[in-house]
Amino acid sequence: METRIRCFVRRSTAFVCALALISTGAPLAAQTQGQTSAPAQQAPRIPEDQLDSLVAPIALYPDPLLGQVLVASTYPLEIVQLQQWLNQHKDLKGQALTDAVMKENWDPSIQAMAALPDVVKQMADNIKWTSDLGNAFLAQQSDVMDAVQRMRMKAKNAGNLKTTPQQKVQTEVVENKTVVVIQPASPEVVYVPSYNPTVVYGPPVYPYPAIYYPPPGYYAAGMAISFGVGFAIGAAWGGGWGWGCGWGGHNNIYINNNNTFIHNDNIINNRPVNNLKGTSNWQHNAQHRGAAPYADRATANKYGGTARGASFSERQAAARQNLGQPGARQQPTQRPGQGQARQQPTQRPGMERGGVPSTREAAASRPAGGDRVGNRQISQGSRGGAFGGASSGMSGNAARMSSSRGMGSMGAPRGGGRRR
Repeated sequence: METRIRCFVRRSTAFVCALALISTGAPLAAQTQGQTSAPAQQAPRIPEDQLDSLVAPIALYPDPLLGQVLVASTYPLEIVQLQQWLNQHKDLKGQALTDAVMKENWDPSIQAMAALPDVVKQMADNIKWTSDLGNAFLAQQSDVMDAVQRMRMKAKNAGNLKTTPQQKVQTEVVENKTVVVIQPASPEVVYVPSYNPTVVYGPPVYPYPAIYYPPPGYYAAGMAISFGVGFAIGAAWGGGWGWGCGWGGHNNIYINNNNTFIHNDNIINNRPVNNLKGTSNWQHNAQHRGAAPYADRATANKYGGTARGASFSERQAAARQNLGQPGARQQPTQRPGQGQARQQPTQRPGMERGGVPSTREAAASRPAGGDRVGNRQISQGSRGGAFGGASSGMSGNAARMSSSRGMGSMGAPRGGGRRR
């Protein structure tokens, strides 16, 4: 009898404890679920006065040029590559320049910049400002374009922005919003305006970017903006300008699919033919971002890249993801006329200590176009060692010499004796 009472008490105690755990566990589960469904991390907002200062050097560019610069600024590494490429191909002009630059694996906005060397130089020489501009545009596109309109209105109200033989300035109402529109006077020629922000806008609330500006005495009497030699773009670009500004409630950059560079990029990436006509909204292509990090985690997550301060493994993972994105230009694994490449071991003894990736794995994680040194394509059929070993196409004599040297080092008879 006593034994039965003890069993009943134990069972009752266990039942009460189970009820207590269930009652306390329910709120905990609800709390955990609430934490899991928390909103995604938001990118930090850049204040208006800082955006005004950031866009000040380009806010008075004609709309097509402004749109192209904003797009190109999101690919800072390719801007630097283009500047180096232009320095090596100063003899190319007109159609020859267009044909040559389209062979480079760059975004169409970068390829089209080849016709505007002065703008490329300004962006490449001041790459930090260019990167900051591109990061701000990716995170706050509409805010950046609102900042452009604020600066244009400042210059116009001060009497420093007006129609000239080089460009037309008009005030229009777009979707109940008053905007200042700037267009080239001729669609075939573009003049890049040169000005000092302090002169055309007035003293800044936030300091203007520390880049070169013409001194006050540079301008003609009564002129706050000057223009250099015009750049002819119509013949080389085929379908005219490729980028434009859509002012209004959405503040978007649109692309002209008939533009030579955009049209060529659509064909290479096998986009449907019916999308080659008309215009569409521009979208950032992370494939051409390379290893350049995004400004914050939220923007990096949006485009599948890495943020500033990311670890090596994170950069590797982002590079692999970019390689697998649709529209990426795949590099051939074997050139025509070559035999099948020898399969190399995935790991060599002593090369992976401490979890450090091998040279071959690191090369595989690089973004598309990473198999280049300057403008030279590295042969993918070569099998060089860490100290520049011979390729798989070694001649017979070289192979025999290498074999002889190897036998000597592995214990050939020396001095009448044999060494292990």
